[in-house]
Amino acid sequence: MNPVVETTRGRVRGTVVDGTAVFKGIPYAATPSGDRRFAAPEPVPHWDDVRDASEFGPTAPQPLYGPPLDKLLDEVMIPGENPLNLNVWAPDLEASLPVLVWIHGGAFVHGSSAIPIYDGANFARDGVVFVSINYRLGAEGFALVDDAPANRGLLDQVAALEWVRDNIAKFGGNPHSVTIVGESAGGMSVGALLAMPAAQGLFHRAIAQSGAGHSALSADTARTVSRALAEALDIEPTRAGFSTVDPDRLITAQEELTVRIRGDKDAAKWGEIPTHAMAFEPCIDGTVLPELPIDRLAAGACSDVDLLIGHNEDEMTLFFVPSGVDSMIDDNSLRILAAPYGLTEPASLEAYRSARPDTTPGQVLMHVLRDWMYRIPAVRIAEARAAHDAATYVYRFDWKTPVFDGRLGATHALDIGFAFDNLHVPGNSALAGPTPPHELAQRMHQAWVTFVTTGAAGWEPYGRQRTEMVFGETCETVDDAEPELRLLWNGIR
Repeated sequence: MNPVVETTRGRVRGTVVDGTAVFKGIPYAATPSGDRRFAAPEPVPHWDDVRDASEFGPTAPQPLYGPPLDKLLDEVMIPGENPLNLNVWAPDLEASLPVLVWIHGGAFVHGSSAIPIYDGANFARDGVVFVSINYRLGAEGFALVDDAPANRGLLDQVAALEWVRDNIAKFGGNPHSVTIVGESAGGMSVGALLAMPAAQGLFHRAIAQSGAGHSALSADTARTVSRALAEALDIEPTRAGFSTVDPDRLITAQEELTVRIRGDKDAAKWGEIPTHAMAFEPCIDGTVLPELPIDRLAAGACSDVDLLIGHNEDEMTLFFVPSGVDSMIDDNSLRILAAPYGLTEPASLEAYRSARPDTTPGQVLMHVLRDWMYRIPAVRIAEARAAHDAATYVYRFDWKTPVFDGRLGATHALDIGFAFDNLHVPGNSALAGPTPPHELAQRMHQAWVTFVTTGAAGWEPYGRQRTEMVFGETCETVDDAEPELRLLWNGIR
């Protein structure tokens, strides 16, 4: 018999899959349309009948991935009015189990909770109530509009966590043992939530995969983007102006603006965007996100929250190798492209060449950008929290896929299938190849389950030894990996 659960807004009917109760498409906030468009999330109205929760709900409006990423990254788009919905995998409705809340990635403009690799069955199998959420993306979620609340996509995530707080006990979850987990933009969202006053107390542990605490635009930069978008749409840069624009037209305009920014020779007018590579991401508005997350964490924010954080060894290959851009970079373009990231001294690039002998200029650049975007921000969070004796566990994913003749290596997003123990899911082989190691997936997934359950990951927390776990052909801890390169970023990142 299909299970029925009473939530604070009404009853929902799920399904049972291999002994796990699964509920999909539950709205956690009202439809953000009409008067609620470009507004903070509001409570969903009560419903009287039992609501069917057997299918994934609508996804946030978004563009399609273009080539070559469309062949490598899965995407699911489901039409419908209300993308503010979530899904629950519950192993025992009568229990009080730890809860994991998954926040998808996608550069804040792509993604949804319905992507097959995000299936929560294996977490439920291992005694964790798994929740995955959708949130507003692109301009709808992150354009800074003066008379609208900022960071609406982050406010959506807070609203979903409030739903978890108020309802998860009815699904067999413990509202006092909630872990937020995200990858890429989802990991950056985790960093933002750690710094947000509105999110405090809604979670007790956090995992950030390939995302940390440096990814936020200044208010001035975000406002420049919004005004440029309004000009392109021939509207006033106000909530009323943006609300008149059809969502599909808005997405087209935001994509055209992103292309324009990337090609603009006057990069300085776009502030941080040329290095962040995202025109729509959280911004430091002073209220929802008071400061850059790393600065809040350095001041002691969320020191009572256990944290697991890390990166992939070859993050940037996903953005360079499939398109062949890596092979187009020579020594001169390496110097030019590395300079905006602060490495202007020749000795700095020589240090990167020495760290990996016989590498091409393109490989050196990808190593530099990996550190700037992913590794060093994760290290800075671990350092900041260590100063407050806050438990922080650091990892590095280092298994190298055979895809693209091995040139992708341990690329961005490859770790997800391992953390979920979902290597069998259709579509995973696009990145992982035909025979990824299941033993590694079991080991990594178990570390995630252990952390969600206990707050400890199974190795020493980051401290004076700078310990990190390496998940690769072998799994072992290392102390202070690449110290010379880490020191290069002092005062820069």
